Amino acid sequence: MLSSLFGRFRRRAPFLPPTPDTPICVIGDVHGCVVQLEKLLNKLPQDHRIILVGDYVDRGECSAEVLRLISARPDITCLKGNHEEMMLRFLKDPLEQGPRWLRYGGLQTLASFDVRGVRAEMTGDELTECRDRFQEAMGDTLYQWVIGLKTWEMSGNVLVVHAGADPNVPPTNQSEKTLIWGHPSFLKTIRRDGVWVVHGHTIVGEAGAQKGRISIDTGAFATGVLSAVCLDGGEPRFLTSQG
Repeated sequence: MLSSLFGRFRRRAPFLPPTPDTPICVIGDVHGCVVQLEKLLNKLPQDHRIILVGDYVDRGECSAEVLRLISARPDITCLKGNHEEMMLRFLKDPLEQGPRWLRYGGLQTLASFDVRGVRAEMTGDELTECRDRFQEAMGDTLYQWVIGLKTWEMSGNVLVVHAGADPNVPPTNQSEKTLIWGHPSFLKTIRRDGVWVVHGHTIVGEAGAQKGRISIDTGAFATGVLSAVCLDGGEPRFLTSQG
């Protein structure tokens, strides 16, 4: 009886506002859109900590510029997205991982690093040679920076990740695969622990907050609109690179 009453109470309990320990601004998937990123960074409040949810490379035209910009900013917390994961897999195993990465935006990333003569379909030797040129163009410092990217950031009742989180698992027990690639229940099941999950990965027409999820990937590489959310304990405030 008590468990039944408690269950109904939990279902009816409203979400508390997303309240990080200190004010934060979280930016969605950049995908090589360095112009939009620079515009948005200039709009963010100076007293807010900046967090990026990952997917800095692929699809857009300026992946190299984006990586060099954010890796030189120690004041920005950068998380890993699935596109960074695919890029790293290509660098480790070009024959096995290369074809998929090239299909999902790797061609644009290689071009931004001035790695030329790349095609969607290449032989094993060509993929290996392409990997070698790419690794040289990236340099070890930037390569190690990408390897060291975190997969989540927790502040107050706000969990920031790239793709999503298992709604039935505590924030600190999530698998790396789930955080980077998503979970089938993430967009369907409401969390019961009062945690707000800020995420990218899934493109939305307009950034917004509902039912414990704050979605901020507005498809900058296709729409030209990069979005962010600023959280300080009040209502979430959304900013874009437009205007």
